[in-house]
Amino acid sequence: MYNILLVVGVVLSILLVIAVMMQPSKQNSAASAFSGSGGELFGKQKARGFEAFMKKATWIMGVLWIIDMLLLAYLSSK
Repeated sequence: MYNILLVVGVVLSILLVIAVMMQPSKQNSAASAFSGSGGELFGKQKARGFEAFMKKATWIMGVLWIIDMLLLAYLSSK
């Protein structure tokens, strides 16, 4: 069981890194985050299409990764 969870954790880690890297950029550069107005920075725009899918996929994989790591910690303490 431990080995299966370990493999799942490694695969989820790799997929999570790929999912984060594939998300579209919200800003043109890092400097624009500091020079933009508050309305642009905290604007309420819903993600659509690919961006929405990647956001949901990242959240799901992140939650699964945390659960997997907690299970691994529990099993390794026994």
